[in-house]
Amino acid sequence: MADDVKAAPEAPAVVQVGGRAVGAGEPTYVIAEIGINHNGSLELALEMVQRAHAAGVDAVKFQKRTPEIATPRDQWDKLRETPWGEMTYIDYRRRVEFGEAEYQAIDRRCRELGLDWFASPWDVPSLEFLAQFDPPAVKIASACLTDAELLAAAKAAGPAVILSTGMSSWEQIERAVAQLDRGRLILCHATSTYPAPPDQLNLRVIRTLAAAFPGVPVGYSGHEVGLSTSVAAVALGACMVERHFTLDRSMWGSDQAASVEPGGMARLVRDIRAVEQSMGDGVKRVYPSELAAAARLRRHV
Repeated sequence: MADDVKAAPEAPAVVQVGGRAVGAGEPTYVIAEIGINHNGSLELALEMVQRAHAAGVDAVKFQKRTPEIATPRDQWDKLRETPWGEMTYIDYRRRVEFGEAEYQAIDRRCRELGLDWFASPWDVPSLEFLAQFDPPAVKIASACLTDAELLAAAKAAGPAVILSTGMSSWEQIERAVAQLDRGRLILCHATSTYPAPPDQLNLRVIRTLAAAFPGVPVGYSGHEVGLSTSVAAVALGACMVERHFTLDRSMWGSDQAASVEPGGMARLVRDIRAVEQSMGDGVKRVYPSELAAAARLRRHV
């Protein structure tokens, strides 16, 4: 390359999620992951949507499965104790799954509130089902990162793809990214332990992913107990934060212990916004508010 010709700068890492720009220089996009914490109750799900909105999140997210596809066959007949009595695992999966009527109700409520909503499809029919609601994004769960068929369908679907990277090797992440459109991709660092201990969060991977995939925004999907580490993820550059959400962590369900209750979610949003304001632009300056202190305390100019 000639000395007087410079390479074009890397495009900023920004992706549209519905009406929002997500990425460098934009407010952190905060997701309350309701998932299946509703335990199959539409009434509970709608209350969770309302409470998440009141906490100030940008979106709520659910999970959508075709139980007969997403559940490994060797797990179908295993017995499980549930609030509805002992049942096979496949019957439990069917029991907590929402269909069209429930998602129509969720869609109406979220539209009334002006709140984004989408879901993690665990199989291609579920992805096709969700398309009728024109979601602002498709979220690929960490467990599905190696599902080439689902990745191809998500790429073809149109909206932004949010890809969680928990339980995945570097080679698996590279292979998944290669199968997707990087111009519509957001990566989320995650540790798929519920709850995840602090010494396994490895938040510096946020910067590692950003350096390895320039132009791709990087967020954080947290499964830890507490809020401080999710706020720290924002300071490390996470443009999106997702936390599981519940009304009561003592409720029955595998994700409840790693979830955040409404008061905690409101504090998380508050603290994330405070961190965004505090980061500044990196230029050292003397603020007008410091001048009185300087005049009072400094002896030498």
